[in-house]
Amino acid sequence: MIISTVPTTTANLHHLSTPHSNSNDPHLRRTLISLLDKNRKNLKHVESVHAQAIKTRTSQDPFVAFELLRLYCKLNSIHHAAKLFHCTQNPNVYLYTTLIDGFVSFGSYNDAIDLFCQMGHDLVMADNYAVTAVLKACVLQRALGRAREVHGLVLKYGLCSDRSIALKLVELYGKCGVLEDAWKVLGEMPERDVVACTVMMVSLFDCGMVGEAIGVFNEMGTRDTVCWTAVIDGLVRNGEFSKGLEMFREMQVTGVEPNEVTFVCLLSACSQLGALELGQWIHAYMRKCGIEVNRFVAGALINMYSRCGDIDEAQDLFDGVRVKDVSTYNSMIGGLALHGKSIEAVELFRKMLDERVRPNGITFVGVLNACSHGGLVDLGCEIFQSMETVHGVEPEVEHYGCMVDILGRVGRLEEAFDFIGRMGAQADDKMLCSLLSACKTRRNIEIGEKVAKLLSEHSRIDSGSFIMLSNFYASLGKWEHAAEVREKMEKGGIIKEPGCSSIEINNAIHEFLSGDLRHPERKRIYKKLEELNYLTKLEGYSPATEVALHDIDDKQKELALAVHSERLAICYGLISTVAYTTLRIGKNLRICDDCHAMIKLVAKITRRKIVVRDRNRFHHFENGECSCRDYW
Repeated sequence: MIISTVPTTTANLHHLSTPHSNSNDPHLRRTLISLLDKNRKNLKHVESVHAQAIKTRTSQDPFVAFELLRLYCKLNSIHHAAKLFHCTQNPNVYLYTTLIDGFVSFGSYNDAIDLFCQMGHDLVMADNYAVTAVLKACVLQRALGRAREVHGLVLKYGLCSDRSIALKLVELYGKCGVLEDAWKVLGEMPERDVVACTVMMVSLFDCGMVGEAIGVFNEMGTRDTVCWTAVIDGLVRNGEFSKGLEMFREMQVTGVEPNEVTFVCLLSACSQLGALELGQWIHAYMRKCGIEVNRFVAGALINMYSRCGDIDEAQDLFDGVRVKDVSTYNSMIGGLALHGKSIEAVELFRKMLDERVRPNGITFVGVLNACSHGGLVDLGCEIFQSMETVHGVEPEVEHYGCMVDILGRVGRLEEAFDFIGRMGAQADDKMLCSLLSACKTRRNIEIGEKVAKLLSEHSRIDSGSFIMLSNFYASLGKWEHAAEVREKMEKGGIIKEPGCSSIEINNAIHEFLSGDLRHPERKRIYKKLEELNYLTKLEGYSPATEVALHDIDDKQKELALAVHSERLAICYGLISTVAYTTLRIGKNLRICDDCHAMIKLVAKITRRKIVVRDRNRFHHFENGECSCRDYW
């Protein structure tokens, strides 16, 4: 925080400017500041001392005003802080800086920038602390235009050589995507140390320029923990999960010690990859390094275990956290929803409310998803209605999407379509795809074609949405319409995301595409697949060729279904692990009906538990049954 650099103790208050006030009694000043020091964490106490300052006409003393203002900001009482400031005659640069910093901490970025502008109008000369504080507001608000004005004042005041200002300017231009200006400011710095280069590298990652960011990293002579963590985080945020983990191994080789932020980034990579074994190793390594499992780390661990398929371990971790905040609850509620434990997720949500932990938007996405996966329609509607009326959380497009999904899954398609028309946000393509999928499942052509029309007219549509639209038409036998959608997709340069499944064996991730022939064990894999095809047919399996949405004959459809990526991953798991070992498969797309039916039989025949994570949720296959109860 910038304000921490401003003198705050009685001993060094003489550094501040002489006040323009009715009272400047040193004894009163010392008494009031001493009173503030005694119970500075209690807002009522600070207000009481403030009242005494007003009575004794000491509130205009800049030293007393500064301490009061600083404590109001620290206690998040920004209203009191602003009122005190505006009642102060001739506020000095320290008071301006304190309130600007307070506005930034409170999230009132525009107010912070406005106050800085007022500072100039009042002819109060800004120093490096004030400029750094307002630039922080500009960064968080992405206020490029106003930041350029501040940059102009920096040049006018001769503060260009200040390192903290230069770093903030690099960050600002980088965050706003004006990389040319960021490079220029960096080039003008007298010393491009590891901190400056790290700021530039993070900016490049923020803009998705992974190669350029790695280039900056490779040119650094010295790399500290923050730098290594930043490159790992940047790779993970840009979807380069395996590269992020490789970079951590390099970090270990160089002898640089990781911190808790490093581990949180690594756990995020494991979550995305579904790499449970690796996540368990990282958890053990954290213990070895003496990393405290605080709420921040606990949330990452809960998220990793739940997303990697071990919801029981996630629950044990959650139960072991003494002080749980909203993010801890969000991680666990989201994990339970992901595993189809809908009732448990709702009960945890209620417990959270009983513990007086205030829910946020992420909480409601988690609990509404749980209601969707469990078919809890009335409960979902009740929770959605309570968002704004009871908890003061304004529904966003994700929450509306959950409600459409809830209604669509139980077949209330007209109600879901009407809900889209009434909601207070524009429907996104995910929401429309969810309803279109429900229409396809229920064979509701009338509503489906209305939704398809809305989806085709949507300004932002990704490859998955195009494929959903094409598949809907194909399911109706409208091959010309399906072909038109795919042609439009090709003309737009949108590449279909291929179905990909992965399995972790001995800390290594093995990935498979549909019909994949690249794996070195492909002969054994396909031999096992042939064996399973025979055994499952003996158990009554019959390929559901209607889910193969291509204009080809049934024999070709059957062959296409037989080599789906999740089947290849399961076969590799069966030949690579000992009997009865649980297999955990990750898939980037939704599992198809035919594979779902077959995997239930495979789990029964092999006496294995098979956990499959698709795009939407986890399926726990065991003894010929699935945890989703065929409701997905």
